[in-house]
Amino acid sequence: MLILGISTSTAQVGCAIGGHEGILAAVHSTRGRRHAETLIPAIEFLCQQARVELSDIGAIAVDLGPGMFTGLRVGVASAKALSHARRLPMIGVTSLDLLAFPLRHSNRRIVCAIDAGRGELFHASYRQSPGGVQRLTAPEVATPADLASDLLATNEELLVVGDGAIRYRDDLQVVTRVELADPGMAYPQASSLVQLAHARALREDFVTPAELTPLYLRKPDAEINWQTRDSAR
Repeated sequence: MLILGISTSTAQVGCAIGGHEGILAAVHSTRGRRHAETLIPAIEFLCQQARVELSDIGAIAVDLGPGMFTGLRVGVASAKALSHARRLPMIGVTSLDLLAFPLRHSNRRIVCAIDAGRGELFHASYRQSPGGVQRLTAPEVATPADLASDLLATNEELLVVGDGAIRYRDDLQVVTRVELADPGMAYPQASSLVQLAHARALREDFVTPAELTPLYLRKPDAEINWQTRDSAR
């Protein structure tokens, strides 16, 4: 079965195609945050490079977030539309799981931190496990200072990854046992999405479009601003 993976929850737009043969092709772009304009042409280019028709795809995998509200909605809505049009099953994976997966060979505690805007981070912690990583903490939203305080309490060697870790490196490096992962790993990779989804596809661990729910963790900024404005009246 070939799987199309779509990831748009951060500043990067990514898509990949793969299956039991591995990743056939992947496309990523971080220019301009024009997710709606970028995604469909990227999928078309991806299919050309992989020499695959959309009719060959057997399942759609999508990054569920947390992340940028608008980008996340673009990816999830597009994935659901393709699923409906092609009558394909779906698999959802969180953006934090996708960040952790490429670091699965590290024996340190992996801390994934995505820039949430408004001076906050989306984060979760992981540990190496057979065949991948095990999530140790549920996805949360916190300030960099609060996350640093939590990390100080772990008394473990830490590997921190994500665009949030890069933006708030000074806040997080007060923890003496922390190391920042390579900046090239700062965004969720669509290739990781396909790999994780393929393992679940083998178990037929699918959902329908109606069952797939994005992980927002926080209300959209526009709604927060309106509530703040109303409360000030």
